[in-house]
Amino acid sequence: MRKIFLLTLLACCMLLGAVAQAAQITDVKWGVNKADVLRIVVDVTDTAGYAVDMEGDTLNLTVNADKGAQVPHSKAVKSSLADSLKIVDKGSYTVVRVPLKQRLPEKSYKAFVLRKDPATGRPFRVVLDVTPRQASYSGSGAATTVVSNRPVVSNRPTKNNSSIKKNTVIKTSTAADKKADKKKSSSKKKNDNKKNTAAAKTETTVNKPVNKSDTDKLAVIKGNGRFRTSGGLDGKIITLDAGHGGSDPGAIGSDGTKEKNITLSITKMVKEILEQKGAKVYMTRTTDVDVFGPNASDAEELQARVNVGEKYNSDMFVSLHINSSVNKNIGGFSTYYYPKTDNDLRLAKNIQNKLAANFGVDDLGVRQANFYVIKRISMPAVLVEMCFISNEKELTLMKGQWFQKKTARLIAEGIEKYFA
Repeated sequence: MRKIFLLTLLACCMLLGAVAQAAQITDVKWGVNKADVLRIVVDVTDTAGYAVDMEGDTLNLTVNADKGAQVPHSKAVKSSLADSLKIVDKGSYTVVRVPLKQRLPEKSYKAFVLRKDPATGRPFRVVLDVTPRQASYSGSGAATTVVSNRPVVSNRPTKNNSSIKKNTVIKTSTAADKKADKKKSSSKKKNDNKKNTAAAKTETTVNKPVNKSDTDKLAVIKGNGRFRTSGGLDGKIITLDAGHGGSDPGAIGSDGTKEKNITLSITKMVKEILEQKGAKVYMTRTTDVDVFGPNASDAEELQARVNVGEKYNSDMFVSLHINSSVNKNIGGFSTYYYPKTDNDLRLAKNIQNKLAANFGVDDLGVRQANFYVIKRISMPAVLVEMCFISNEKELTLMKGQWFQKKTARLIAEGIEKYFA
């Protein structure tokens, strides 16, 4: 009987050990976004419970998982809220302690989970967002700032449909429509010619009002909704979006290098390569300009970029950006998609795989995000983050022609493989 009891006890211990090992913390990351919201992300190998509590001026995130041996006991943090965080192993659970510089009310912090995503290789994550008193929390989701996963400034996640008010939907014209409208517009041609001369020099003539009274109505162009996903590059219509531009410099390097200039240079190179292979390529901007126009809201500027892709009934939309982080050691390529069609993820993988396999920098992978330009457009679309301008080594790289030409070539090769 005693032997049976010992065997049963041993089996229970083994079972408990297996359960304990089922969920293990593999990494703890932090990041700060434009609104100064501190985000802490705990990567876990399996689903795990969590709890948040305030102990004096210390915010505690308790996760029901073991602390992995590779996870450090503490990390330095650059934030107005905290200078460090501690990861404390409590045996069957782990506590992430955040000593705060200011006492915050309960509504200032929020925790939630992000489910494991086999498609992108992202693990189960427990996320804690901490908002300073002067800022306002703008919602949860995978696209909020995280170190090594930082959204670009002007491609902030959409907030339901509240960012667009009084939209005017414009369908792309057919040849018959244009012929019917020719007579109506002829009387306006003389007056419009002067206004359109400057805009005609670039391809960014879509949705470009300059009168402030017009900005309360956002023109939303809708294409025909049809796009091709195979058959080679020849004849395919592709819209390339050079991130930022004009009054929006994007991220800025330590030496003053602006994201908007790097993205434009690489985008032009991608265009040239694709056109040599038979594709018809449009750019949201071909010079250093705001696509919508000066003093535009984020929604107006981003919708103007979407409109270019819709206007030309594109088969694909690719937005190019440079990443940035308060953690200057973070670097690498990442490609974002929004799963609105069956082809967005496939496009992201084709481009990311080309970049990751041919550069000696980190592969941050394919990630899902609800960035405006890839969510609101009808055709397959991705947003590519081409290394970090905040990383000194990568900043030096991206300023060189070698890096820019190679990046452009690999992106074009990823696009070509997608259509193969």
